[in-house]
Amino acid sequence: MSHILDRPAWNALRTAHTTLAEGSERARRYPPSIVPFAAPADDTAESLNALENLPAADEVMALVEANPVTIPQGLTVISEGKLVQMIAERPYEQVSDSRIEPLTEADAADMLALATLTKPGPFTLRAQSLGTFWGVKIDGRLVAMAGQRMRQPGFAELSGLCTHPDFQGRGLGTLLFRFVAGEISARDETVYLHAYASNTPAISLYKAMGFRLRSEMNLVVVTPRRPA
Repeated sequence: MSHILDRPAWNALRTAHTTLAEGSERARRYPPSIVPFAAPADDTAESLNALENLPAADEVMALVEANPVTIPQGLTVISEGKLVQMIAERPYEQVSDSRIEPLTEADAADMLALATLTKPGPFTLRAQSLGTFWGVKIDGRLVAMAGQRMRQPGFAELSGLCTHPDFQGRGLGTLLFRFVAGEISARDETVYLHAYASNTPAISLYKAMGFRLRSEMNLVVVTPRRPA
C-alpha cells in the first residue's frame, strides 16, 4: 500500500492545498507563480493526458514521486534528479526566541532575494501562499528564514531553510529549523522534508536532528514538447 507522502504534490493538492490547485480530478498543479509542483492522479492515459495539458508552452512543471515518473508524450524532460524524503522520528517541542518573527507579504522581495542567493529550492514571491514563514532580521536585514511548503493530512513539509552566507555559523539555521518543526508538531502534524540525495552533509545534519530516511524520491522537471 502506498504512503500519502509517496506522491506529495498530488496528495497536497487534493487535500490541504485544494484551494490552490489548478487542473482537474485527473491532474493538478500549483499556480506557477507559487511553486512548479504538479502531479497526475495516476499513470492512466487519461491522467497523463490531463497532466500534459496543464502547462502553457513556456512553463515548466516539477514532478516528485517515490516511484519512477511516467512522462506523457507531449512533455519533454528538462532535468532529472534524485531526492531523499526524510521524516521526523518524534514531535518537536515549541521554541521561543525573541529574534524570530513571522514574515509577511512586505518581506516577500527580501525572502526571494535570500532564497535566490542561497538556493534552498524552488522559491517565488508568492511562496507564503503555501504556509507561514518565519525569519531572523539583524539591523532590519533578513538574514535567515524557514517555513512550510506542501501539506497533507497529518503531515507538513519544512522548507525554505536558508541563512545568508555573511551570517552562517551562528546557529540561526538550526534555530529556525527547530522553531518551524516545533510549530508543525504543535498542530499534531508530522514534520518531513526533502533534500537532494547527493547533499550528504545536509542529510547527516537532518539525521542528527532526529530525522530518518522515509523514501528515495524521483524529481523530473518537464515542459511542453516543441512541435517538430
